[in-house]
Amino acid sequence: MPSRTIRHFEYDRDLRTLTITFVTGRRYRYYKVDPEIAEAFRIAASKGSYFNLRIRDQYRFEELAA
Repeated sequence: MPSRTIRHFEYDRDLRTLTITFVTGRRYRYYKVDPEIAEAFRIAASKGSYFNLRIRDQYRFEELAA
């Protein structure tokens, strides 16, 4: 089921970074994300809810240029 808040995401296992593009077009990169968190995010029924509970405010991040 498509997310109403998250358009796309990509996880780099080697760098442990999770890059998320929101439907607004804003992109953020989260650092030191464990593979288990990224996998749980990938299979979550509600990506937005999982993001708010387990990723948002839990990891250092930066906003990327559009």
